[in-house]
Amino acid sequence: MTERRAYLDVGVGETRGVVTLDGRPERLILARDSDVACQALGAEVVGRVRKVERTLALAFIDLGEGPDGVLNLRPDMARIAEGQAVAVEIRGEARSNKGAQLRLIGEAEGPPRLLRPAPSVEAELAAFNDKPLVTGGVARAMADAAGAEALAREFPLPGLSIEPTRALVAVDVDVGERPGGDAKRVTRAANFAALTAAARLLRLKGEGGLVVIDLAGRGHDGPALLSGARNVFAPDNPGVAFGPISRFGTLELTVPRRRRALADRLLGADGRLTAETLALRLVRAVEREALADPGARLVVRSAPDVAAAAAPYMKVLEGRFGARLELAPDPDAAFDAVEVTAR
Repeated sequence: MTERRAYLDVGVGETRGVVTLDGRPERLILARDSDVACQALGAEVVGRVRKVERTLALAFIDLGEGPDGVLNLRPDMARIAEGQAVAVEIRGEARSNKGAQLRLIGEAEGPPRLLRPAPSVEAELAAFNDKPLVTGGVARAMADAAGAEALAREFPLPGLSIEPTRALVAVDVDVGERPGGDAKRVTRAANFAALTAAARLLRLKGEGGLVVIDLAGRGHDGPALLSGARNVFAPDNPGVAFGPISRFGTLELTVPRRRRALADRLLGADGRLTAETLALRLVRAVEREALADPGARLVVRSAPDVAAAAAPYMKVLEGRFGARLELAPDPDAAFDAVEVTAR
């Protein structure tokens, strides 16, 4: 029997929600002050039809801010014309160079604007857990751990790797050394464990689309593995579809993309943490030190780009802790280095 718990960490500039599955992070939900409200999952927006591609059965909708959303046109829909105002719901967030996936609500009037904001992180957590939310320091530690695991690519199984690419997400299972007489049993157990871990980690990472799992060994029990896969990926329904296990030992499936992948949110194009991500980490570190040493004057040194991103949030902290916080941009500091010292 599985158990899920929900954790809520409300910080300056960012709220983080974590759902755990049997004690391990399964989902990490982020809401930042800098987010574009009309692009968030679940938001309802009035948009304007910018372009209709009849041959592709697609309409591109100007949502007011951010990239155009994409509306799939169905034969049973009323005809949509360019320039028309429509009400839509964000069903899948924009990612990389692809716009948000939209659901048509109906006709509308007026310029693009937000009709109803996306559900709060707290409201989303309530859908996964009926127990009281865990908050405070425990929730912050869990959110930190979930963020670190979401960005990892190698996991002990003894060997599981997850590599997102432009076309698909590749999952590789490696059981390493196997005792000769027990090889088949060990390999079978490893494959089932890998399916369970992969399902959890893909949800945590926010990855989806085409997923190819390279199973360990050969001569697989296809029906049993497919049954196990359907069970562990059931929380991602509706929309999960499986292919048969191939002669090469790979299992292909599609998992709906709903949220922007966490790697896209936390990392830049160069694969490093963005200045905003580091700034929010900086602010949490300052808050922790300010609470631990109420009388100290704190000097915070970081790279200039990170300091600039952190400046608005530091003003919020100054409102709480007074003028004992000093943000000192340091051109010689490593981009991902943050130093908080007490004077």
